[in-house]
Amino acid sequence: MIEDLGELVSCESFSSDLDAVARSAKVVAAMGARHLGAQPETIVIDGVTHLRWSFGTPKVLLLGHHDTVWPMGTLATHPWSVVDGIARGPGVFDMKAGLVQMFHALAELDSLDGVCVLVTGDEEVGSVTSRTLIEDAARGLAATFVLEASADGGALKTARKGTSDYTVTVYGKAAHAGLEPWNGANAGIELAHQILTIAGVAELVDEDEPVTGTTVTPTVLAGGTTVNTVPALARVGVDVRVPTLAAQAKVDTLMRALSPQLKGTRLEMSGGPNRPPMEAALSAELFAEAARLAEELGLGALTSASVGGASDGNFTAGLGVPTLDGLGGVGGGAHADHEHVVVAEMPGRMRLLRALVSSVLAS
Repeated sequence: MIEDLGELVSCESFSSDLDAVARSAKVVAAMGARHLGAQPETIVIDGVTHLRWSFGTPKVLLLGHHDTVWPMGTLATHPWSVVDGIARGPGVFDMKAGLVQMFHALAELDSLDGVCVLVTGDEEVGSVTSRTLIEDAARGLAATFVLEASADGGALKTARKGTSDYTVTVYGKAAHAGLEPWNGANAGIELAHQILTIAGVAELVDEDEPVTGTTVTPTVLAGGTTVNTVPALARVGVDVRVPTLAAQAKVDTLMRALSPQLKGTRLEMSGGPNRPPMEAALSAELFAEAARLAEELGLGALTSASVGGASDGNFTAGLGVPTLDGLGGVGGGAHADHEHVVVAEMPGRMRLLRALVSSVLAS
């Protein structure tokens, strides 16, 4: 398993470098073929390379991605290594260890009939080209197991917030800031009003929701041209995280109800919901089965976590497919310099996944 992990990590796969993603897909395909005894279907959409294995009539989907957030050349500063039982390197935790564990788990099954494996190439940049593949693969199945990295302490991820992204653009009217500012319509001031309103949206949503935790955060700001010109254009990006579909819909309604407060300005809204939330109800039975199997395998008590970050498991859960996430590597530091995996945990996680897949196939 360590050798396989080193092979994947040593092939850099920055999401924005489509040639690198294609090279990575070849390495993943060859590894999967060795363990599964079959070549994958290679699917290229808008230059992004995805891989799919399907055996018989699928009943369970194993889902992962091979792209990473790390720019090309990161291996020079973050080389692959295993020291004192800790594996390091770009993408080792998010989520190449999960892919290795998945291949080894499936290799130990007596039959792969009923298994579908989908490894995508653009998860880290929003799954724009792979969302339809994911939803088509998962629709109507008994379970989806997501090989994303675990939460702190090895916890499985039983709930994820949904995500929405908006850009609010304000159009005003330029004027000389010293000679005749009154003849302008200040897009910057209007944007300030809108930002304060946006910052209060989460509170309005949560006060009526049984499940709270919505966040609506103004992030990237831009506006104006020169210091002596009333700005005619300004914009803000907005990051939204929601615990339920109802909260996501309410945020969308409130965002689209924004209206200008200054005479001479107008608003333009773009964006909207991206990933639906993975609600805890859709993982409850699978987590209970995982906990039972972990005890049976001598792996100890499993823990669970609800997290703010989204994954492709949000898409499968959004279809109503039972989904359990965080079955990948145990470690930490996703997207950070201290990214790492505890290699001693890999065999146990592999055995747990194998038992879960077997349980679903037998049911």
